[in-house]
Amino acid sequence: MPPLPLPVLTDLPDEVVGIAAALERAGFETWCVGGALRDRLLGSRAMDVDLATAARPEEVRRLFPRTVAVGARFGTVGVLDSQRVLHEVTTFRKDVETDGRHAVVEFGATLEEDLARRDFTINALAYHPIRREWRDPHAGAADLEARVIRAVGNPATRFAEDYLRILRALRFAARLRFIIEPETWRAAVAAAPGLAGLSAERVRDEWFKGLGSAQSIAALVTLWHEVGAARVWLPELVAGYPYPEDPPAIRDPVILTAGLCDQPDLVLERLRASNEEIARARALRTGPLAPAGGDARSVRRWMADVQDAVEDLTQLAGLQAGSAPEWSAVVAGIRARGDATSRAGLAVSGADLLAMGVPAGPELGRLLSRLLEAVLDDPALNTRETLLALAAGWR
Repeated sequence: MPPLPLPVLTDLPDEVVGIAAALERAGFETWCVGGALRDRLLGSRAMDVDLATAARPEEVRRLFPRTVAVGARFGTVGVLDSQRVLHEVTTFRKDVETDGRHAVVEFGATLEEDLARRDFTINALAYHPIRREWRDPHAGAADLEARVIRAVGNPATRFAEDYLRILRALRFAARLRFIIEPETWRAAVAAAPGLAGLSAERVRDEWFKGLGSAQSIAALVTLWHEVGAARVWLPELVAGYPYPEDPPAIRDPVILTAGLCDQPDLVLERLRASNEEIARARALRTGPLAPAGGDARSVRRWMADVQDAVEDLTQLAGLQAGSAPEWSAVVAGIRARGDATSRAGLAVSGADLLAMGVPAGPELGRLLSRLLEAVLDDPALNTRETLLALAAGWR
């Protein structure tokens, strides 16, 4: 079929056009590439426009005074503009060796060879910002119009080069509400066992990106199950999206993982998330999810019980209900008044009790806990004089 007419892009950042112009003046063919072109053709404006060039990394660094070695081994140099915004410039390259996780690349390729190594046709477009000319050798524009995810060339070969492309296909399908072309889908299913060889960090990043960008979390969950990715990496993932709002207002990947997976802390340990993220997931699993009642006393006691997990648990309860829980307003009121829900909020400290003769050790801890219990029942007791008097009377 004849190529679709493509628009002139008039909204490219001036800094990107300036970098391309400088490379062209130096004799290096340079094109805009990547997801920013795809998104513009879909009506969305992305500022992070990447460039692909015939210049080798050392030539890019020589041409621009301020650069950052983003991934020079793979041909990518970050060029800093006058506002210190980084723009990625990557040398045309082709794969000479792959193992499903990493690729050995060779520079000196043509634009066509560079586009041929990309994952999907919708990501294999190029635009010349000076000549305002498009290159679309794999009919990516037609697939955008048809709302299709299609591998560049042979899909089995593309996935064998890097199995992460299977997860990227799922993410793009859920984000754009596209379908995955049948041959590409069959190849993804067949290649899914190869996902086991990926690093946990790369899988985690794709899972988090998918949760953050999907127009339908339900579609993302279904795709992970149907392609076989959940079986390999997320066996705890629910079989269907169980919540009323899709997509949800909440996009925090830890909260969503907790809402979609049994034992989310174990899931995040497997995915090598940060210790903070794992601890948050563990607190979300152990709860309790909500206070025993909606009165202020019950909510204060719940806040004292869950401590730093209050906000996460409130959001998880909202995810499950489809709206903010009624008691969330009580939480806000408690915080606005400054009611104590931990020892740190008491009007007296351990040092105050030591000064009145309480010995350091278990007795001091028990006395502070008892004072907190009293204040949780009646916040009006939380004054220095009252608490010291209570402590003296209890000794």
